[in-house]
Amino acid sequence: MITLPNCTTLLLNLEAGVLHVTLNRPDSRNAMSLAMVGELRAVLDSVQSELSVRALVLRGAGGHFCAGGDIKDMAGARAAGPEAFRELNRAFGAMLEQAQHAPQVLVAVLEGAVLGGGFGLACVSDIAIAHANAKFGLPETTLGILPAQIAPFVVKRIGLTQARRLALTGARFNGNEAERLGVAHFCEVDSAALDARLSEVLGQIRLCAPQANAQTKALLLATETTPLSPLLDAAADQFAAAVTGAEGSEGTMAFMQKRAPNWAL
Repeated sequence: MITLPNCTTLLLNLEAGVLHVTLNRPDSRNAMSLAMVGELRAVLDSVQSELSVRALVLRGAGGHFCAGGDIKDMAGARAAGPEAFRELNRAFGAMLEQAQHAPQVLVAVLEGAVLGGGFGLACVSDIAIAHANAKFGLPETTLGILPAQIAPFVVKRIGLTQARRLALTGARFNGNEAERLGVAHFCEVDSAALDARLSEVLGQIRLCAPQANAQTKALLLATETTPLSPLLDAAADQFAAAVTGAEGSEGTMAFMQKRAPNWAL
């Protein structure tokens, strides 16, 4: 039995192996407060070892994904001095890192404002689906600050050249451009098409074995930090264990018997 945390800034709905996480501060276009960061980390902690949760779907209430950092939090930190700003900023980066390494498939549904921290959150998703009219951008430099915690994730997502252009101009762009740049994998023209695409993607995820997906995601991320030969050695060990393990045995048997494997919901 999965125990999810009580949240005030998030709406949680677990259905058919998918945890839908909705950022729920619509009055501020779901600006990322310190409380929201903490609640997102608690949610990620609660499903870290729960591979019965196959995917996490992250979206925003009220027609917006996330407009960035919470100005009220920043104002409160100003009175406490630079160290408070540092802690506030670093907490967001820690949450992004945790989200990127979640064993589940992280799907982001991007509507309305996808700015600053919201842009960074989109960049750690495994699959991103954008509305054509969504508004993306890195406005930090226009406010006299810098995209301190999201910069590494943006560079990994779209490359250094494009990240430099966007971060140093604060340029805004729509879902079509987000798809072209690689921020989003799909761009849909309306809400019905957005939901249909989400349903299609979740159906594909459900056909994949959960442990195999978790290990594959970790392997792909490790390509950025681990030298090739040790990486291939470790991958060979994991492959051998997978072939002889429960999922590998079930997958092989299902293929031979021409039936769906037991993880296909």
